Amino acid sequence: MILWNETKSVPVSRTMIWEAYKKVRSKQGSAGVDHVSMKEFDAQRSKHLYKLWNRMASGSYFPPPVKEVEIPKKDGKFRKLGIPTISDRVAQMAIKDYLEPRFEKIFSPHSYGYRPNKNAHQALAAVRENSWKQEWVVDLDIKGFFDNIDHLKLMTALEKHVKEKWCLMYIQRWLTAPVQTSSGELLYKQGKGTPQGGVISPLLANLFLHYATDKWLEQTHPTVKYVRYADDAILHCKSKQQAEYVLQRLKERMQQCGLELHPGKTKLVYCKDYRRQEDYPEVKFDFLGYSFQPRSTKSKKTGKLFLGFDCAISIKSKTHIAEKMKELNIAYLTHRSIVGVAKFLEPYIRGWVNYYGKYRLSEMNPIFQSLRNRLVQWARKRYKRYKTSINKAYNWLNRIQEQFPSLFYHWRLGYW
Repeated sequence: MILWNETKSVPVSRTMIWEAYKKVRSKQGSAGVDHVSMKEFDAQRSKHLYKLWNRMASGSYFPPPVKEVEIPKKDGKFRKLGIPTISDRVAQMAIKDYLEPRFEKIFSPHSYGYRPNKNAHQALAAVRENSWKQEWVVDLDIKGFFDNIDHLKLMTALEKHVKEKWCLMYIQRWLTAPVQTSSGELLYKQGKGTPQGGVISPLLANLFLHYATDKWLEQTHPTVKYVRYADDAILHCKSKQQAEYVLQRLKERMQQCGLELHPGKTKLVYCKDYRRQEDYPEVKFDFLGYSFQPRSTKSKKTGKLFLGFDCAISIKSKTHIAEKMKELNIAYLTHRSIVGVAKFLEPYIRGWVNYYGKYRLSEMNPIFQSLRNRLVQWARKRYKRYKTSINKAYNWLNRIQEQFPSLFYHWRLGYW
């Protein structure tokens, strides 16, 4: 175990804490095990930040337990997230900001998750381009990645780039901090795992996978193109034989790193299009909320249709949006006019369109039609004259569209 054995103070400045606090505050987030909300934290901000800085600067800061929250998954199971206290999020942010620039110098350009100036759309663009050039894909999924990160291996990677003992000390304390379940039980890690939800966890995960996958691929399989977003990765291979070989080697590599590929989610996919016409059972994979599969595509030069391999919003993502609209209970919104409804829905629609409409926005038409139906339901409950005639309600919404074509975000883009 790394111990603090230096006599001088830890060089954590007040400026580092203040800048970290501003970032944490901008993201809001819920309270941790101390039940202190952001509003309550702000009410005594100076007291909280001074106490945090004083302890971190003296090496005496020990993180409190992480609050465990279960988030429902699309398959009916639950994903366990760890919610640190606000003070602890600030502490983690301060160390993350301190270390991130040096890690950025070594990280691969093919890694896009949770990195400055990198985003999911860039990762999707890279996968699109690679899929047009390479016939086969290894759709990689690591089983329980955040729960199985080996602490010893992670610390070894950290020590390669981090010489400051105080940084290593605090990271080790975060790795070993217990998790408090909803029943109040404290669970202690047994040498592996980092909470999914911790501020510094994505940076540590990227460093671990930099050596576990990225650098390993580049050294042992230099012809394989890959795109990684956190623990989700797509590998592009020239042939089925190469894909099978790389997958087998990857399984062995994961075992060496204390990880395991998910047997039900990791698969080989044939990128079928007008040039690649062989028959294979798997011709589709999902990545970052999009489905990549054979699709009818219009040629920019001739205007004719051909079979391409491209992405659009996935069925799972459409279902997720439908569930969110149901949760919003649009038909029962209490706004007095359609203008109020539009303002309320604006951030949701804008977010869906801006992310899932990046490629093939027309595939979101069923979502827009569902929204249209819900707006008609709202009108029928809001106005007595439409309760007995659904056709009149639809005609009313048509008139609203004609008179105010920019009222809803998707209307402005020409989708009704």
